[in-house]
Amino acid sequence: MTITVLPDQVRQPAPLAAPAPVASIRALVTATPPNHVPQKVALERARDVFASRMPFFPQLEQVFINAAIDTRHSCLPVEWFMGQADFEEKSRLYVEHATALAKESAERALAASGLAADEIDAIVFVSSTGISTPSIDARLMNLLPFRRDVIRLPIFGLGCAGGVLGLTRAAQLACSRPGMNCLLIVVELSSLAFRYDRLTKSNLVACALFGDGAAAAVLTSGAPGDGASITLGASGEHCWPDTLGVMGWNIDSNGLDVIFQQSIPQIIADDYPAALDGFLASNGLARSDIDRPCCHPGGAKVMDELEKVFGYGPGELDAERTVLRENGNMSAPTVLFVLDELLRGGASGRLLLSALGPGFTAAFQIVDVAQASRPS
Repeated sequence: MTITVLPDQVRQPAPLAAPAPVASIRALVTATPPNHVPQKVALERARDVFASRMPFFPQLEQVFINAAIDTRHSCLPVEWFMGQADFEEKSRLYVEHATALAKESAERALAASGLAADEIDAIVFVSSTGISTPSIDARLMNLLPFRRDVIRLPIFGLGCAGGVLGLTRAAQLACSRPGMNCLLIVVELSSLAFRYDRLTKSNLVACALFGDGAAAAVLTSGAPGDGASITLGASGEHCWPDTLGVMGWNIDSNGLDVIFQQSIPQIIADDYPAALDGFLASNGLARSDIDRPCCHPGGAKVMDELEKVFGYGPGELDAERTVLRENGNMSAPTVLFVLDELLRGGASGRLLLSALGPGFTAAFQIVDVAQASRPS
């Protein structure tokens, strides 16, 4: 007996699924506003503002000395901080200076990437130090020749974790379509949270630590193994319960009032290692698989604990300490300053970006860097 199989009865093999696209960093730039504030000057001005109104100020002066910061940058000259300002004035200044710094960062990142503004498909804008509606990215749409159909994602409230999580969100957006170009802009003007009226230790610590800065990156998605030199891998985050009071803002008629608990270094010592190991294990990794951490340097004591967690000696996370010394804690963009410092120094292999922010949240992002490569 002969069995004839008609063509439409032949079982065809299922088509192979295309590999998921991978995001790569095509360019990374950092920027700071023009006003330098040496730590010595910051201490002198803080003494002028607070000493006569805070009986315990002499005991807290050491915060400025122990911060491991030489200088910082501010969008405003130091004289502005010698008097009161309400939320209305601070909001106006935030919009003005955040827009200018975002524009500068975007233009430099585009130039470094070799792309024109109309080749960008999506913009992710991250900031937690001011409020603007329309958002800063919408304002940029009227300053740079982006396409009218560009996707925009403004993100508020991530605080110091915003650099890592912003990079993650930009990568996820880029990977939603092969060949997509995404522009990440991270701007923080922490100096505008200065409170002349707050006679508290947390406000004084903020005066000793925080500076202004921005970073921008261009990310492009493509097929795995297509020759990209800096690619983004696994990402994750961990939010601890009942920790809303660890870090963040209180908001009143005079603006943003910092929430900054002394317990942060202790949380890193006690609780961060389990969150770190949990993230790594979920991706088949261990701490020994990380060639170099890339940490947000929140402060000198934070760096002390992070060096212990990652098995480094005191001061050995040198890129983080350099960024802290030269810029202070700029909140979200700081970790991208560290990444830029590492890339400029020739770092390669598997890097782990890590930062802690409000929530209280740990953020993680793997970045794989080919030997002797760096973005434009």
